[in-house]
Amino acid sequence: MSLPSIQWQNYVVYIFFVIVLGFFAVTIGDKGFLSVTNLFNIARTTAMITVIAVAMTFIISAGELDLSVGSTTALAALVCALVIQAGYPWPLAFAAAIGAGLLVGCLNGFFVTVIGIPSFLVTLGMMQFIRGVDMRVTYTNPVSVTNQTFNSLFGSGKLFGIPSLLIWSVVVALIGHVVLKYTGFGREILATGGNRQAAEYSGVKTRRVKFYGFLLTGAAAALAGMLYTGMMQTARFNFGEGAELMAIAAVILGGTSLFGGKGTILGTFAGSLLIGTINNGLIIMGLDVSEQMMISGAIIIVAVAFGKKPGQA
Repeated sequence: MSLPSIQWQNYVVYIFFVIVLGFFAVTIGDKGFLSVTNLFNIARTTAMITVIAVAMTFIISAGELDLSVGSTTALAALVCALVIQAGYPWPLAFAAAIGAGLLVGCLNGFFVTVIGIPSFLVTLGMMQFIRGVDMRVTYTNPVSVTNQTFNSLFGSGKLFGIPSLLIWSVVVALIGHVVLKYTGFGREILATGGNRQAAEYSGVKTRRVKFYGFLLTGAAAALAGMLYTGMMQTARFNFGEGAELMAIAAVILGGTSLFGGKGTILGTFAGSLLIGTINNGLIIMGLDVSEQMMISGAIIIVAVAFGKKPGQA
């Protein structure tokens, strides 16, 4: 009786994470890389990308893409900060920020599912449009947030010694994992991305599923914007620049298919931590920005290449 073969490609992100962690532990362990403070710092700085990447896993698994999440992050951050600065309570600012994210997601979903424009083109245009709005709202001036309750809850606070940003990312990842793997909506997402026509024959309303997916990415981007604001205690028009690419990289590294039909939230979470660990380690090693970008990019390419199954296009 033969034992079932292990598809090691499904675990490549975890393998590379251990390798990268071990390499930095040996080379810069004496510089504080393995300190609790630095490990928490990695988790804090990757929390926003993790939140966006979890939602991105859903939309990519459904066979679509959302490039507007980075600019939506900044929009929500500015809306939240302006509402707080106007003297309103932070829960109202939270609702306003989430509403801004949902509005962008609704627009993306409408143009993709109703008008029928490819999501790449829609969200690329939306990315540029919203970034312009971000710059126009405050004329590129930062908006400070002095509400300590908000800043503690969404950024600088701790619960039993654990940073609130880490708690947010873990909670979002766990919820995303349960929804994608164990609920009807998660199954509809995967079915839609795997074979849309077959899903529709099975009774899945694929356009509605994709529309909800864009609402999800919009809301997640808004939450990420508030996490940025809480951590920095200010909101800026350039929050989230490049976040869409980092999130997509984390999703693909984690094992989600770029063509839809397959997704894993736990892999996405590991992919986000892998990227954050690489960036943190290279900074501690003293490399300049250009060297960091080249090396981290090369590692991501190698990891994705190893995770590619034989014969996979």
